[in-house]
Amino acid sequence: MKNNVGIYIFIMFAVTYLIRVIPLTLIRKEIKNRTLRSFLFYVPYVTLAVMTFPAIINATDSPLAGAFALAAGILFAWFGMPLLPVSVLSCILVFILELFLK
Repeated sequence: MKNNVGIYIFIMFAVTYLIRVIPLTLIRKEIKNRTLRSFLFYVPYVTLAVMTFPAIINATDSPLAGAFALAAGILFAWFGMPLLPVSVLSCILVFILELFLK
């Protein structure tokens, strides 16, 4: 196992490096395709959502409390509340719901 650690690190480096370098070397000019530009614009948001939403649901003792707090947070943000009050209100909601759902 200890002998293979260097190989594992090199493979991880190569994969990570190639994922970043290949697009830079293959695409030299501006992307004019509207569909591809739209896709590339939303990739960071989708990646963040895919990592964050399951963590919100599974971080609580009751997934139902996490789901309600997520829905409430989305509603608070939809109606224009700033980020800090949205997160504080969502945390308070999770705390209250977990008291009643136990």
